[in-house]
Amino acid sequence: MKEPVDHELLKYDREHIWHPYTSMKDPLPVYHVVSAKGVRLTLGDGRKVVDGMSSWWAAIHGYNHPQLNRAIRDQVADMSHVMFGGLTHRPAVELATLLIDITPAPLQKVFFSDSGSVSVEIAIKMAIQYWSALGRGKKQRLLTIRSGYHGDTLGAMSVCDPITGMHHLFRGMVPEQYFADSPRCGYQDEWNEEDIAGMKNLLKDHHQEIAAIILEPIVQGAGGMRFYSPQYVRRVRELCHEFDVLLILDEIATGFGRTGTMFACEKADISPDIMCVGKALTGGYMSLAATLTTQQVSDGISSGETGSFMHGPTFMANPLACSVAIASIRLLISSPWEKRVRAIEKQLERDLHPCQNFPHVHDVRVLGAIGVVELRHPADMARVQERFINRGVWLRPFGRVIYTMPPYIINKKDLGQITGAVIEVVEEEGQP
Repeated sequence: MKEPVDHELLKYDREHIWHPYTSMKDPLPVYHVVSAKGVRLTLGDGRKVVDGMSSWWAAIHGYNHPQLNRAIRDQVADMSHVMFGGLTHRPAVELATLLIDITPAPLQKVFFSDSGSVSVEIAIKMAIQYWSALGRGKKQRLLTIRSGYHGDTLGAMSVCDPITGMHHLFRGMVPEQYFADSPRCGYQDEWNEEDIAGMKNLLKDHHQEIAAIILEPIVQGAGGMRFYSPQYVRRVRELCHEFDVLLILDEIATGFGRTGTMFACEKADISPDIMCVGKALTGGYMSLAATLTTQQVSDGISSGETGSFMHGPTFMANPLACSVAIASIRLLISSPWEKRVRAIEKQLERDLHPCQNFPHVHDVRVLGAIGVVELRHPADMARVQERFINRGVWLRPFGRVIYTMPPYIINKKDLGQITGAVIEVVEEEGQP
């Protein structure tokens, strides 16, 4: 028997709880989730929907996984939290060991934090403090590309796209950074050296004040779900060496297999000076992030005026989060994740192809376990979400982009339910 929707709960939520990217005056609708298992969310009215979002790309193993559940239970019996200043614990050491093992070889130092945005803040501070320690304190600016997204805190927001990132609302508070045009060469396009010209010119003119370039490698996520050429990333790496600038790669959305390689930078066969990871780090169970860097950067910072890196979150290296992250990474690397992601990629390519025939569709693109349908005009988010829910699917589009990043464990039937719903809803969006 279906339980009735808890109307009082939803009423209180609407009146008092501020959800992300929405208005309290006219909020977007929310749906009451009572449980989650596998790839399905169970709603308060008894309906079950296939989650095509992996809870904002984090729940790569699905929900309620027995191995991840066990990691939480086992750890909480010992300790749920302990401060990381002056103390350490086995989960932090084991997780750092795993991260160093699976990331590019030059990355040898791990700084834990509690969210992706904070890991980007840490990366920016690392780059600035590194150059300051070397007596080059003028290098305090960042260079990036348009259409990017790196988080919602002030420093991270400063390197988000200046238009979609709403910089003008915080003018005078958000640091002003340098922006090159977004790469025009798509992931499979033939490389055109002109694509890097804007970035190169900015470096020529301003490298004395630029501490680092920050990029989402290969895939620009929340800024538009754009895929670009690995050669662009290679050329940026070369330019960083040429102009004595650090390279920060934001792998928060792309890390842990989402693009078909463990980290997207592997597609460009390069390694950064600093890397940010988060989201899927814990398999979607708890908030945790990490910023990794090289011996060179850590030695430089440690030889400076303070002798230490000036950051320290209260819940840094939380033992529960570290334990479930260890379990998630081990589960990933022991599974046929590459085969699963390839299968998802092939089905997304096949199933979403009909959308290319709709005149109101600008582009259809797929990379790894990411499928994107870009419309020519923005979709009505509330209307589109309701249509997906009515088809037994949970997707959350934004702007002109309707996309899916499903859990890796999804089967063909459930993925087909997602792609079928996308085709139907996209087709309806083109009707008057």
